[in-house]
Formats: sequence, C-alpha cells, structure tokens
Amino acid sequence: MAYQPKYAKNSKRQNTASVIREPRKAAARKKEKRDKRTLIIFVLLGIVLIPISCFASFRLIVHMAENLARPKVSMQAKAPDMAIGAQFDSLVASEMENARNGLLHINKPTVPKETEPPETEPVRHDYSIPADAQVAPEPDQTLFGQTDNPAVLELLMKKARTILDGQTTYFQPDMPRYEDSVVNYYLDETIFAVTWKEVHDGSVYTFSEIKVSHPSQFRRHLAGGEYGSDMQYLTTEMAASVNAVVASAGDFYRFRDFGAVVYQGQAKRVEGTYAETCYIDANGDLHFTYGGDVLTVDAVQTFVDAHDIQFSLAFGPILVDNYELVDHTWYGVGEINEGYARAALLQMDTLHYIVVAANTTGIYQEIPTVKMFAKNIAATGCKHAYCLDGGQTATIVMNDQLINRPVYGQQRKISDIIYFATAVPEGG
Repeated sequence: MAYQPKYAKNSKRQNTASVIREPRKAAARKKEKRDKRTLIIFVLLGIVLIPISCFASFRLIVHMAENLARPKVSMQAKAPDMAIGAQFDSLVASEMENARNGLLHINKPTVPKETEPPETEPVRHDYSIPADAQVAPEPDQTLFGQTDNPAVLELLMKKARTILDGQTTYFQPDMPRYEDSVVNYYLDETIFAVTWKEVHDGSVYTFSEIKVSHPSQFRRHLAGGEYGSDMQYLTTEMAASVNAVVASAGDFYRFRDFGAVVYQGQAKRVEGTYAETCYIDANGDLHFTYGGDVLTVDAVQTFVDAHDIQFSLAFGPILVDNYELVDHTWYGVGEINEGYARAALLQMDTLHYIVVAANTTGIYQEIPTVKMFAKNIAATGCKHAYCLDGGQTATIVMNDQLINRPVYGQQRKISDIIYFATAVPEGG
C-alpha cells in the first residue's frame, strides 16, 4: 500500500461523513417544516379558542351567580340558556372549521368564481289596439302610482328601461319640481307615462312624458264618437270613456274652421291659407304643413295618402321642426304675442312623446307668449313640437284625474282629445 499523507485521510473521512449525514439533514428539514405547521395550527387555535374560552367562562360564572341569586328565574330561563350553549358549540365548531380551511388553503391558488349568467330579457308581446276600436283596453289600476321619493323614481326608471329601448327621457328623478310636487306614473309592458310640474318664467308647466310600444296607442277621440258631432265633454270625461292612461285636450276643431282636419285617414275640411297643421302617421310620427302648403281637401288627401296619415291637429303654430326652434312674429290664432295659457304636443323620439300645459298656479301668475313657451319647449330636446288649443282648454289628465290647473281653475267642455293607452288586453 502506498503512503498517504494524513491530510488525505482526513479529507476522505470528511467526504464520507458528508455522504452519510445528508439523509439526516433532509429528515431534519422535514421535521422542522412539520414543527412550523404544527406551531401555526396551535397559534391559530390559541387565537380562536382562548377568547372563546374566556367568553364561555364568563357566561358560566354569570349563569352560576344568577342561579344562586334567583333560582326560580334561572329555572324559567333554562331553555334560552340551552339555546345560548348550542350557539356557543356552533360558534366553536364554525371557528375550528374556518381555521382548518385556512390552513388547508394557505398554499392553494385562488380559483376565480364562475361569472353569473346575464340577466334574461323579459318576454315582450306584440300587443296593439285594433284600428276600429272606439275604446282602448282598461289600464291596470294597481300599476298607477305617485311619489316624491327619488329612490322610488330611480327604481321606476330602471324598470322602464325595457320599454324605453335605449331612449333617454327628459324627465329625471332628481330634477327640480314645482314646490316638490308629487310625480304620477304608470308602467306596464306597453306604455310608460310619468307626469310632473316645473316652474319656468313665472308659470307652472305640467309635463307628461309617454313612451308606447305600438303606434296604435297614440289615439284621438272625438266627442260623440264620430266626426262632426255637436256633443262636448270635459277632458276628464272623455279620457275616462276611452280608458286613457294620459290625455290632453286637442284642437277643439268644432270651435273654429281652421287648418286641415283629418280623421281616420280621411281629409274632412281645410282652411290652409295661413294655418300650420300637425299630422300623425301610421308609425306615430309627426308631420307638418305650413300656411299655403295645402289649400284644398284634395291636396290634403294627397298629402295624407303619401304619408299614411291617421289624423291631424289643426291649431298651431309649429314650435319646433326637426330640432329647430321656429320663430313667429304673427299667427292667425292663439294670441301668440300676448300672455296666454298654452298647451303643446312634442315628439321626442320613436313612439316617445310629451304633452305639456303652461298655466298660472299659486304664486306663479305669469302667462307665456308663444316665444317664451317655445323656448322652454325646445329646451326639452324634442324633435317636433306643435301648439294645441290653450286658455281654459289646456288640460292634462292622468288616470281620469285633472293634473294641471286650467284658467279659472276648472275645465271647459270641448270636442276632442288626444290620448295614450295601454295595449295590454284586459285581464292579460
């Protein structure tokens, strides 16, 4: 055997020892890891159990004191105390379970929750009112309401999103109202109507904004049920007779020969020298003719046939045409340059309308000229707007109740109304 220096032997011994001791070090590391996990468990259990134990001890001492002081009462309280004990046991079990779950999930990656399925759209029916129906379906009385609570109005607007179909409303739940007056409303799957009051230029404006799902819900009713009838009724009476959700006085066509009168698609008469007429077509859209555009019944009928007109309103003047404010210095009726109670029909969007009346109410005794009235009407952002008969005729009715205050504080008997109705069949 060759000579080996001492340092070589020592080196060999050290290498051998390191090989032998490596498994022992790994075992030590595993034991240390187990000890740390055990320590964490005991720490968590201590954190959970010590307060619970202290609380239980305190309750036990109080319970013993009560038993010593008032044994009869404590006997009567046996059932509640047993319930408390059961709650304690449940609490301990719950906390132990939470601690165990926490330890098991320390090193687990979080799994994202499944996304909730999107809200399903409610079923929409294609309801409409027959063209020859004299009376609309009766609205559901449980769906009428009134409130001055902004939270309720916010919820109402949220529920109306389906029928609004992406359109925005002039009405807003937080808009200032006349003396914080209440808002009247109706909502079913075919019509949304909201009615309120504002103050402008010293006058009280009553607005009713309506969105319907079918053109047949925008209707005209003549007193007596036929063209040319000599009968006259209050707006509230006619609204009730045809089941209107919202109604407005029309043009009082029997009071004057003015403009082009169309009823059920037929031209009845015309005086169009200087008159501006509003027409409503089969899609519920507004059209206008200006003075001199149509001067004969045949010319009116040609216009009616070309645009599929259902009925007309003959008063005026035109206030807004295709979003443009129309300025007038003179007009044949309506005393446009004098203060006068005013009324108007507005189209906001497809099957979306406002009827409005401006009156004196309470301390607000200013009455607008047409120019003042048109300015406030245009501020709604409407596409079209047309003046209806004003003065004592200007009335807005909802659920058969007069909403605004007409001149002299009472309605006038008239010959016609326009109104908006539900298309949901009665009982449907």
